[in-house]
Amino acid sequence: MTIERRIARAGFTLTRDYSAPVARVWDAFADESQKLAWWGSGDTFERGEWAFDFRVGGVDVAEGRFHDGPVSRYEATYTDIVEHNRIVTTYDMWLDGVHMSTSVASLEFEPIDRGTRFTHVEHGAFFDQFWADGPNREQGSRGLLAALGDHLDGT
Repeated sequence: MTIERRIARAGFTLTRDYSAPVARVWDAFADESQKLAWWGSGDTFERGEWAFDFRVGGVDVAEGRFHDGPVSRYEATYTDIVEHNRIVTTYDMWLDGVHMSTSVASLEFEPIDRGTRFTHVEHGAFFDQFWADGPNREQGSRGLLAALGDHLDGT
């Protein structure tokens, strides 16, 4: 079978207001035990390899299987971290061992009267048979931000 070689680009911005202070939202990303509690958690997820190295140049890995489906693998490198302000990563995704995309994601933490305004901006390049996967990436990111909100709310 011949794979059509193509590339597509997609980007999105998601903004959420959380009732928790910036330090609490920040810790949900910077503290490994907290990140494990909401990132790819739940009874529909079978966790595989996990690595956590929260520092500039550090690499995170999150691998697992959702809903008895394919194995998803995320590998991120932290390129910029300013405590309580921003996190920037480049990351690659694989699906059942096939490289599907490379993305740049910036996460911003802004104090507001009611807690924290969190902004996630992402730009991705999607490869070959995954060229139209941008909307799924945004949907997956929305799910992660909902899980983060549940974690911050203690649910």
